[in-house]
Order: sequence, then structure tokens, then C-alpha cells
Amino acid sequence: MRKYKLLIVGAGPAGISLVMEARNAGLSSDEILIIDKAEAHSWVIRSLYPDKKLVTANYKGMPAVCHGVMCLEDSSKKDTINYLDKAIKNTGVKVNYREEVLKIEHVDKNGDEFFNVITNKNKYESKIVVIAIGIFGKPNKPDYKLPLKLKNKIHFDITSFFAKGESVLVVGGGDSASEFAQYLVEMGNKVTLSYRRKEFIKMNAINRKSLIELAHCGKVSILFESNIFRVEVSESKTPLVYFKEGHFGMQEFDRIVYALGGSTPENFLKSTGIDFCEDTPKLKEDGETNIKGLFVGGDLLAGKKGGSISHAFNSSRLTMEKICRSYLDCEIANKTNYFIDL
Repeated sequence: MRKYKLLIVGAGPAGISLVMEARNAGLSSDEILIIDKAEAHSWVIRSLYPDKKLVTANYKGMPAVCHGVMCLEDSSKKDTINYLDKAIKNTGVKVNYREEVLKIEHVDKNGDEFFNVITNKNKYESKIVVIAIGIFGKPNKPDYKLPLKLKNKIHFDITSFFAKGESVLVVGGGDSASEFAQYLVEMGNKVTLSYRRKEFIKMNAINRKSLIELAHCGKVSILFESNIFRVEVSESKTPLVYFKEGHFGMQEFDRIVYALGGSTPENFLKSTGIDFCEDTPKLKEDGETNIKGLFVGGDLLAGKKGGSISHAFNSSRLTMEKICRSYLDCEIANKTNYFIDL
């Protein structure tokens, strides 16, 4: 069994920045391992973001202030992926792609504590484990049934299809919903957005302003306080949407795109022994759980503030400071020129 000092589950911005902090703290590349079930790092950015989408560092209004080694301003999707790709390469740390973690066991042998990490391919031992898998791997779905015959007309991301000159319904009221709508308008589609509240309360100011301006120009139709209760297959084999509100009635669209957020992998986290408060894991500010040496990072640590790349980077600095201080013989350094050329 291969042994490591630090094993990270998830190769997104949180996992990558933690590796950077660990290397800056003196850990060697062969003492660290990243495992990710996707085929490439930063899979959420690759799969959910349109190519022309700006990746905002201060997502949800959080200031893009850097406290650690990594720092990223608002960038294109391509530049963001290139930045993260170069970060991994500079650390020299191995990433096992297409490998899924099935179980994490905490072991205490006469005071020597460590973790056994079992995957679908192998088994590893590590002194410290950090779970940084995010919440978007499994998108939330509506509570009404979606017809299987519409599987090619109903989507939960914006990159799995191409639409131009179509009538598209976007369902949701967060930043993703706004960004999906903006992108679809840019591609020449007629866009309707359905949101159950009377005003947007989850969007950052930029996305809210952009969406309202599109509505004023007649490029997006916003259905505030609208609730869908059924979707059927129309005679033309497109989505037929039924609203609870009589004034919205029944409307036909070429496609539906749901932007309802993602669900926390609660069962997986609970299987490791992590304590929860209702549906939220109990975590310290540095991401440590109730199990010594087991940390959570990224969106799972940010909670409702999730989605900020800057938060992921800064949280990695806090997590690594705790790891060095309490578990490993290391000392995290101030920012150095080691990774300055990213």
C-alpha cells in the first residue's frame, strides 16, 4: 500500500491550491497525492462554464483578496484552466484521474493515527486527508418528474448542447441561471427565465444587473413568482411546461435548462464519520472536521458562500497552516517566488 503525508480528494481550485500551499510549506511532491473521478482537473469549470464565460474570482460578491500562494483575477475560462494546469505541473504532484474514492477509514494504532483511503482502483494510507470535491458533481433536480423522451431537450449545464434560434426556458434564480440566460441570448436564442421568488436574492450585483438589462431590452422574459408543477412531451416532441399560476398557464419551449445548484454529498461525508448539523457538516474555520486530521475544503467549507475561487485559495492557506501546526513537521512560508511565474 502506497503511503502519503497528504491525500486530497478533488482536483479543483481548492485541491490544486492546497497542493501549492503544501509544496510551499516544504512537503515533497511524492508525499502528496490528488485523486479525482473526472478525466481532467477543474471539471466543473470545464463542463459547466460556457467557453466565453468570464470566471469571476469574487463570485457572489466576495472580495478577491489573496492571502496564500495562489491568486487569480477575473479571467476567461481558457486562462483560468491554463493557470490551474500550470500550477499542478509546477508542483510535480501526481494526480490520479478517473479514480473514485469509495471509503475513508480513520485508523488509530496505539496512538498512531492515519487514514485508509479505498478507491475503485487501489488502497492508500495517508496521515492527512482533505475532501475538496465541491457540491456541483450532482446537480439538483426538480421535484416533479421529467419525461425520458425529453432527455435531449432538458439540461443541467450549458455545455452539453448547442442551441441557436430556439425558445429556451431557464429555471433558477442564482448566478448560474443568469449566466446561462446571458449566454443563450448571446447565441441568438429567445430566453425565458422562471424563478419562484418575486426578486433575485442570490445573484451577485453584476449578474443581476446584466439580466435585468436584457429583460428591459426584451431579450429575456422573466417570470417572477412562477412555479412549474409538470413537464410533458408536446406534439412536436418538445417540452410542454405547466405552471401553477394561471396567468402563466401552459407554455411550450424548445429546451429547458435547470440551474438549481448542486447537492452536498451528505451520505459520503457521513460515512467517514463527519458530524452534521442538519444538512451541513460541522467544520472549524480551517476546514477540520470532528475527526482529527480529516479536513473539508472548497465549496463544502464555504457553504452558502461557495463558488468563490478566491475563497478556495484562501481557505487552502488556513487549512495548510493548521496541518503544519498540528500534524506535520512543516512550516508554511510567506509568499515566495517559487510559483510567481504562473
